[in-house]
Formats: sequence, C-alpha cells, structure tokens
Amino acid sequence: MLHFPLWKQALIWSICLLGLFFALPNAFYSKVEQHSDAVAALAAGQPETPELAAARDSWPGFLPTDLVNLGLDLRGGAHVLVEVNVGDVYQDRLDSMWPEVRSVLREQKDAVGTVRRQPGGENELRVRIGNAEAMPQAIEAVNTLTRPVVSLTGAGARDFEVRADGDEIVITLSEAERIATDDRTMLQSLEIIRRRVDEAGTREPTIQRQGADRILIQVPGLGSAEELLTLIGRTAKLTFNEVVRQVANPDEAPGLNNEIVPSVNEGEGYYVIKSAAVVGGDMLVDAQTAFDQNGSPAVSFRFNPTGARLFGAHTSANVGELFAIVLDGEVISAPRIQTAILGGSGIITGRFSIEESTQLAILLRAGALPTGIKVLERRTIGPELGADSIAAGKIAAMVAFAGVLVFMVLSYGLFGLFANIALIFNIVLLFALLGVIGATLTLPGIAGIVLTLGMAVDANVLIFERIREELRRAKGPARAIEIGYEKAVSAIVDANVTTLIAAVILFMMGSGPVKGFAVTLGFGIITSVFTAIWVTRLMVVVWLKARNPKEIEV
Repeated sequence: MLHFPLWKQALIWSICLLGLFFALPNAFYSKVEQHSDAVAALAAGQPETPELAAARDSWPGFLPTDLVNLGLDLRGGAHVLVEVNVGDVYQDRLDSMWPEVRSVLREQKDAVGTVRRQPGGENELRVRIGNAEAMPQAIEAVNTLTRPVVSLTGAGARDFEVRADGDEIVITLSEAERIATDDRTMLQSLEIIRRRVDEAGTREPTIQRQGADRILIQVPGLGSAEELLTLIGRTAKLTFNEVVRQVANPDEAPGLNNEIVPSVNEGEGYYVIKSAAVVGGDMLVDAQTAFDQNGSPAVSFRFNPTGARLFGAHTSANVGELFAIVLDGEVISAPRIQTAILGGSGIITGRFSIEESTQLAILLRAGALPTGIKVLERRTIGPELGADSIAAGKIAAMVAFAGVLVFMVLSYGLFGLFANIALIFNIVLLFALLGVIGATLTLPGIAGIVLTLGMAVDANVLIFERIREELRRAKGPARAIEIGYEKAVSAIVDANVTTLIAAVILFMMGSGPVKGFAVTLGFGIITSVFTAIWVTRLMVVVWLKARNPKEIEV
C-alpha cells in the first residue's frame, strides 16, 4: 500500500495540476467572461471595435475559458412561467383536414352529391353532403384519411373520429390523438423557446416543462422578465401572401377565401390578402440582420428548395403586384414585386430599428410556436440580490473551510496539514469538473460545496484514527500507516458510495435547486475520495521515505 510506482505518482500529480489549470478561469471570472463574449461576437461577424479587441485580449487565448456558470439566484436575471394553449391546436388540425375531406368526397360526387363545409361547434369539422342516403359510403371514404395514433397510451386508436349527424359528417379528434397532440405541442414549444433563447446568446438558461401544459424559463444575466417575454412571447408565424387590395375599413367584406389583416405601419390601413399563403415560414432555412439599399435595418432570408421554387414561380407570374409579408396576423411589409426572384432569397424591409431587425431574425431562425402562450408568472431578479447571495455563500464557505483547516491541524498536526493540502486540491478539482461540463452553480450548490468540505476531511479522520490505533498497538510508523489505510478504505468507499447514490437519486427526481445541490455533492464525493485516498497518502509516503522517522505522532 505504501509503494507508489513513479508512473502512479506522475499520474496523481498530473491530475492535480490539470485541475489547477482548468479551475484557473474561475479565479478571473469577469475577465474570462468578457473574453468569451468578445470572441463569440467577433466570430458572429460583428466589426472589431477597440472595446471588443480589449475584451478579447484581456485573457490569453491558450488558457482554458470554461467557467462555472452562475445560476439565477446568484447572478440575477429573468424568471417566467407560461402556459401553452394546447387546445388551440385542435381546430388547426381540423382546418387542415378540410381540403383532404373535400377532395376525397368529390371523388364520390356521383353518389354523395354536393360537398359543403358547415359552421360547427368547438373543435369539430362539419361537412354537409347533398345525398344523405350515401352517408355510409361518405363516412367510409373519410375514414380512409384517418391514421393510427402513434403513442404508448393510444395503441389501436385512430387520430380522427368520424360520425353522421343527419346529412352532415362530423369529424373530431379522438381522445388518444388529443393527448398525443398535447405532448407534441409541448415538446415543440420547448424546443422553439430553447432555440430562441439560445439564439440570443444567453448563458445556461433553464427551460423545463412543469405539469401538463406549463413551461418554466429562467435566464441568468438577462435584464428583465419583459425582455425575455419579448423574445419568447410571440408566436412568430410568418407567411408570404398575395395581396388583393388595400382598404381603409376593416369591416369591409374581404370576399371568398380572402381575409383582412392590419398593417404595422401607420397610414397603410388594412390589406385584403389571399387566405392561402404562397410560402410559409416553415420553409425558411436562414434569416439574418441586414441593411436595405437606403442603409435602413432589414432582415434577409433564404428558403429551402421547395420554398424557393414556390417563391420563384409566384414572383415570376405576378411582377408589378404587391406581396404581403405577414407576421402573427399583421403585415410587416408589402413590397411590390419588381422582378422574378428565382434564387430563393430576399429581404424584408420595414420601419425597423437595429434591435427590432435583430429580434425578428432570431424569431424567424428559431421558428414559430405551434400555438400561443399565456404568462402566469414573471419575475426579475436583480444582480444585487445575486451579489448578496454570492457574498453570503463565500462567507459560509470560507468559515467552513477555515474551521476545517484549523481543526485538522490542531487534531492531527503534520498529518492534518497534509489533509488540508489535499482539501485545497479537492476544491480545485471540483471547480475544474464543474467548469468543464458547463454546470450551473446555484445557492443550494454552494451548500453542496460546504457539505463536501466536511465530507472530504471525514475520510482523512477515519484514516488517521486507524493509524492512531495501530500506533497504540506498538506498530512501527510504516506498518501503522499501511494498515491504517488498508482498513479505512472500505469504510470510506461504503460511506461515499451510499451518499453518491443519494445524490444521483436527487438529481434524477429533483428539479431546479435540488439538482444544483445534487451536482455539486456528487462531484464533490468523487474528488473527495480521490484526494483522501490518493493525494494525502502520496504526501504521507513521500514524507515517510524522506524522513524515515523511528516514531510518529498523529
């Protein structure tokens, strides 16, 4: 147990030095953060300014830049809880079903007669046929459009239910499909919100589902909850529609298959547009902030091949006509088509500020939310509160650290000093691990670090007490140390493995603050076992071989 090959000594010290290397950025947190932000801004194409260059050069490029991210309770930021209107998606599904139903029934026109859509109740599609006697044949035809529900709970069910009501066919979503639709809507909303927040360049946001239809969003470092809601609150449904005419009266009859939408620009009144979009925003593959020929902020966009083909065909056939760009039911721009646009790309102009064009580009890149959201709770946590939390956490950690150092030296003398050096390496390795994996440190996480300090010396206490017992049995120093380590290791491993299991369960079952505590506790256990069993023992062995004492006092 006391024989350390040279390779093993080199490996242990290498791990400790690597820990120092990767933990170093956390000692210069502000400089490293400014350096990383400047590098990211320059990589995104921003022009190099003296301020950006100074921030980039404030930290050497060859050193690591992995930081332990500070959570909302330490850094301040925005906290928003929203409810997703999952029920609004049901009618959209039924509306999208109507063209297929009309098409399949018209194939049976000789039997069913005329086919007309009728006003229906909530979340249902009603279709009247001319010949009620052909209702069984019509229902059979519509049933061919239904599909099995792909979910664990809806095995064997179909997505739509079709029934007769006099001379009308009534189509509704099945219960299994509603559940599956709710899940899909929530997953899609989570992904879209995550994309929007990530596109804005924020650090380590927390975006998680709560309950059946709620989403919690926490973004450290953001100025206010309103700023976050501006980013995530819009549905951002973009369409490109043919313009029929401009009108001043919003109550004017738009005509069949048309609708009236307002303009965001004052003085432009309202536009009558074709309800069916020429191209949808789902065909966009990129959107970037740009400037038009007058130097005003704009948004450039690019379609996928399908969108490019549709866009090119429409602009070719409608040169000289107006073309509306509609965002969330409002015309943001209605340029006149000067020439055919065949490359699949274009530019959205309007009365944008740079901030508005940047935000619109972010929303378009991230995609449209499948439905609207309702804000249930919003909170802005100021950085002063976070600074107070950090200060309190530092004081608690420093007091605990100092108390442990003093206790170990007073109780075990030189061996206590060895344990204290290993304890310092323990904290260094812990911060290095948290930084490399990009973990977020919260106030409960600081509590986990403080608990780690106590658990780290607990292993050394077990070892040193075993060595004391062997010395009282008149064992020699080398033999007492060897037996002490041999007999204490099993108890140390047992105690730490059970605690590690508890930390893993907390991480899997908990959320938010509980996870933060579990992460620091779990990694703290790993680093504690390493430093107590290997680092402390290596220092003891090196000292023992160098001094070769006849007697020792622990």
